[in-house]
Amino acid sequence: MITLREIHDAWQEGREFRAKRHRHLDYSYGRQWNDIVVCNGKQYIERDLAIATGKHPLTNNMIRPLLKTIVGRMRHRLETGEAPRTSDMTTHRRNMLDELDCRMLEEFLISGCAVQRIVSERRSGGTGIWVDNVDPDRFVCNRYTDPRGNDIELTGMLHDMSIREVCGRFGEGDEGRMRAIARLYEGQETGNRLSLGNSESERFGRASRGRCRVIEGWALETVSMIKCHDRSTGRVFSVRAGESDALDRIDAELSKEGKEKLTRRADTALEWHCYWYAPGGELLSDYRSPYGHGSHPFCVKHYPLTDGEIHSLVEDVVETQRYINRLITLIDQVMGTSAKGVLLFPESQKPLDVTWEEIGERWARPNGVIPYRPNGLGEGPKQIITSTQPMNAYNLLEIEMRLMEQISGVSGALSGQAPTGMQSAALYDAQTQNGMIAIMDMLACFDSFREQRNRKIEECVWPGGKERG
Repeated sequence: MITLREIHDAWQEGREFRAKRHRHLDYSYGRQWNDIVVCNGKQYIERDLAIATGKHPLTNNMIRPLLKTIVGRMRHRLETGEAPRTSDMTTHRRNMLDELDCRMLEEFLISGCAVQRIVSERRSGGTGIWVDNVDPDRFVCNRYTDPRGNDIELTGMLHDMSIREVCGRFGEGDEGRMRAIARLYEGQETGNRLSLGNSESERFGRASRGRCRVIEGWALETVSMIKCHDRSTGRVFSVRAGESDALDRIDAELSKEGKEKLTRRADTALEWHCYWYAPGGELLSDYRSPYGHGSHPFCVKHYPLTDGEIHSLVEDVVETQRYINRLITLIDQVMGTSAKGVLLFPESQKPLDVTWEEIGERWARPNGVIPYRPNGLGEGPKQIITSTQPMNAYNLLEIEMRLMEQISGVSGALSGQAPTGMQSAALYDAQTQNGMIAIMDMLACFDSFREQRNRKIEECVWPGGKERG
């Protein structure tokens, strides 16, 4: 049996991943000046430091179009049947799986993590198999290194439910039990009963306002079994150690028939068990896996998981995006502080009957004329115009834009941009295919996630539609 603290410790192991994901989310959706930087030994938010030094921080979001291009390619593959689909079309339509998968792919590109939960239960939309995208911030999993996830031994997620749903799910129709559960959550819609000492732990135990936090945990456990051999039929089967009474009854029937009793041997087996906890540590429910596949209900994929490390597409281009923002901010600052048509008008040459405001107005007017009588004491008015084109910055910006394409693998041809010049159709098609090759590994990895999910859908219930007893 796993405890709430074990689930909490597994969730805490993902704090570095969650921090990276939040940064990648900010960059993906245009909040790109929120990094913490150090200047003169003090920490600043990058936007605040830029403003304090006289700059106006600008953002040219190049990451969002990359994501839209790849998700658009996924939509095209789904429409043309290139991407794998589940054979259970009823479940597919009920859950709108194409829409869920496109949103899951976007998350996969941003964070390198894709998680879905497949359960068989009754909901307002009907009874059957339901698939949900899981927020990585709420997902719990032990550290693992197998890309297939075969070494996962503890997993789960954090739920926010209304008090009615909590009582309905875990009250078992018993009024007294439902009242006891309601008392557990008195004042918990805004509170937190899990005292583990830091803000991350508060996020683990605290639900959003007006909701109740429920923690779902799954553990792979070793259970004692009795392995039996019925010599009269040659059948070999196993039962749990606590079910030996049933074996005694079978032995009695075999003796009546004059047959040899069962041969028994102690054995062990691995089984997935589920535990539901309130944030105070109270156990709301527990049971072994009721699903036909006998495992937990989560389908998990992290990319690329080399030595257990997670690295997303967005992570590869964040620093390039950051430098692009710095360059366009620099160009804007140079253009804003350069002299653009400044008029030097000597005071000695100013006509007595014309104000400075009138001189400025006439100077700015098309075909304007400023009459004055030169006195020969100095030069006349002259206009100063300096170049506002910082060519070196423009060249650097062009280099960074090309680097963005090369690093991400999403070329102009792949995103549907029109070919330039007299480019042939064959060359343009080749560029598109090469662009697909550059992102093929990530899309193939996501396809393997969908195939794994589809198998869980097909094996969610036992043959004949019966849930496991």
